[in-house]
Amino acid sequence: MSAPAKFDALVIGGGPAGLTGGLYLARFRRRVLVIDDGRSRALRIPRTHNMPGYPDGVVGADLMSSIHRQAERYGVVFADGRVEKLEKTGDRFSARGPGGEILARVVLLATGTSDIESAVSHLAEAVRSGAVRYCPVCDAFEVIDRNVGVIADGPAGVREALYLRHFTPHLTVFLLSGENCLDEANRDMLAAAQIHLVEDPIASVRLSDGAIVVRHGDAETRCDSVYSALGMRIHAELAPGAERDEDGYLVTDRRRQTNIEGLYAAGDVLQGLNQITVAMGDAAIAAAAMHLALRRGEDRDR
Repeated sequence: MSAPAKFDALVIGGGPAGLTGGLYLARFRRRVLVIDDGRSRALRIPRTHNMPGYPDGVVGADLMSSIHRQAERYGVVFADGRVEKLEKTGDRFSARGPGGEILARVVLLATGTSDIESAVSHLAEAVRSGAVRYCPVCDAFEVIDRNVGVIADGPAGVREALYLRHFTPHLTVFLLSGENCLDEANRDMLAAAQIHLVEDPIASVRLSDGAIVVRHGDAETRCDSVYSALGMRIHAELAPGAERDEDGYLVTDRRRQTNIEGLYAAGDVLQGLNQITVAMGDAAIAAAAMHLALRRGEDRDR
């Protein structure tokens, strides 16, 4: 049986938070491993226009590739795959990952979230083209005064439609499973904001001549853009002993350390804003704290 691979720091997740954390730790002269399963939400972004420094926008995959190359230049070690289990014994963490056991003194969880999606026909194609969106904080500016639809299956979709009302008055909420998924209070909020509600469940979402056509019952509605607001899955399974908030996000102190000493978190797994810049900032704070924690350990060992 091969000996465990030993690192100062282990970063789990290769999205904006994980790559930034790895880059910072490497520049702190730490031996760091980033394990990535290739599922970062950032890779699905057709083009984001709110990333500072890119006045014409930047494709998500291009941005991730650029940071990856930068991190490699400073010696970050990368491994493709998933971490199946993470445990802490004494002052070290043990992870079961690609290639076997990995030991590290500190860990950064940058495992992120994923969008809850439906099996609606043609939805995947619309996502790839950018016609179906997931983040109004990121790109609602691009739909100002356009005809916008919101795919909902409960109150979360109502909240997203109300958020979008600041950008456009032309809003329609489409129900994934039909009229019973919204109570009277949520219906009243939509009516007060003059947001149209379609009662029949969605049958399909397709692209047609530059528009998105949502079929519901026997009718169709054409939109310039559609947001899917079905919620998020928070990938915090590797930290079963870490504290979470009421929504399932990891709770940390101001240095981004969880209640488990040596276990830090950054990015979407930590909070619900889901912004690349926020994820990078989290990772920078966490990496700086991890470096200082490692130094304190080294001082004790002398």
